Amino acid sequence: MEIKIVNKSSHPLPHYGTEAAAGVDLRANITEPVTLKPLERTLIKTGLFIELPVGYEAQVRPRSGLAYKHGLTVLNTPGTIDADYRGEIGVILVNLSNEDFTIENGERIAQMVIAKHEQAKWNLVEELSDTDRGAGGFGSTGKK
Repeated sequence: MEIKIVNKSSHPLPHYGTEAAAGVDLRANITEPVTLKPLERTLIKTGLFIELPVGYEAQVRPRSGLAYKHGLTVLNTPGTIDADYRGEIGVILVNLSNEDFTIENGERIAQMVIAKHEQAKWNLVEELSDTDRGAGGFGSTGKK
């Protein structure tokens, strides 16, 4: 699959780190470092603009290393970029740690996965079919 991309950052195009990687890293495109205090959130721009084919979305997700080591995550995980969006890709980051975290220009702040999706046609009915699970949710299947 080929995706049109405009790169207005000073960083290389996103690329897959390994042959089997599902996502590409997104880099911060900022003019000066941004420090996030504990529980603070901010929108970090990437300088990237994409044109996805209809039927696909780009999902913006946290980077596991930043989440585990520093408590930095993507607030609206996964963030969705629709096929008809043409604006700059931005990442909403939140600091869930107890310490300040400084984001530098070019830092890998999130990952992006391209995924196929369908649009549903809704069929309004009066009731749904029965299953063994029924309406059980939120832990209803037990811990083990």
